[in-house]
Amino acid sequence: MIYTNATRIKNFFILGFPGLLPQYYGPVSALLFFIYIAIVLGNIFILAFVIYEKSLQKPTYLVFCHLALTDVAFGTATLPKIISKYWWDDSIISFYGCFTQMYFVHYLGSAHSFILLVMAIDRFIAICIPFHYAVLITNNSISVLCGLAWFIPMSLMVSVVLHTLSLPYCKTNVIAQCYCDHISITRQACGEDVKVVEVTSLCVAMFCLLLPLAFILFSYISIIVVILKMSNVEGRYKTLSTCTPQIFITCLFYLPRCFVYVANTVGFSFSLDVRILLILLYSLFPAAVNPIIYCFKTKDIKETLMKRLKTAKIGIEIKVSY
Repeated sequence: MIYTNATRIKNFFILGFPGLLPQYYGPVSALLFFIYIAIVLGNIFILAFVIYEKSLQKPTYLVFCHLALTDVAFGTATLPKIISKYWWDDSIISFYGCFTQMYFVHYLGSAHSFILLVMAIDRFIAICIPFHYAVLITNNSISVLCGLAWFIPMSLMVSVVLHTLSLPYCKTNVIAQCYCDHISITRQACGEDVKVVEVTSLCVAMFCLLLPLAFILFSYISIIVVILKMSNVEGRYKTLSTCTPQIFITCLFYLPRCFVYVANTVGFSFSLDVRILLILLYSLFPAAVNPIIYCFKTKDIKETLMKRLKTAKIGIEIKVSY
């Protein structure tokens, strides 16, 4: 079949929340702006704090820094456009701008998944084979592993974007989402190759998400088994506390995605507004909450931060007394 109006789309229209009334555009844009500021400031604070504090420049906290980078980048790639939609009524994104955003959405999500795998490897070796930890896990080895986590999905996502770009687009230009993603874009495509592109992209997504998840599950199950075998209750608690932040962060990333997938699989359908809201929440909520987890659930960061705050408080009191 020949598509005479194929690939005539010059730009896409970001739908956002279709059921949202105009009087709520201002509050919603303000809320999204607040979330974006929280993501940027919180994660940049973690990056700066670890860089400034030499005592925190350890493998575990270097992984946190890489996660913070993905969170800042993801928020920057997705939020400004949807904020401008509700703030300035700017719903239009260019054809190639949409594909660029799609690339960063999926690339950063995949990189985040592989970095969570690196974090699981760090905790697995620390708890399951602790005598080899100092040899196997160093700042250099973690930097190499995190570098691979950034590099592996890069070429995969480029191939996904180029494959999707090869499709003819002859349907509507409406993106039923708050940002451009693969599913929303391919729904506007036509032709016999759409199914091939969808299946290929699904395989890449499964590789980038399920492969790390399989080892992550293996790592944390092994860790729990080791902890349960400990006879000392205090030792159990202390060991568990060293991986609690990592478990929280991993659950925040994977559990909502698994819930949405399972719900769709068993036939539980969401309205379009609810589905878009759920996707936005599980994409952005972890990025905003992770810095809080780093600060209050990680002993070294918490103690160093409290020490700095007390020192600053004493310095202010001395200045005031003079």
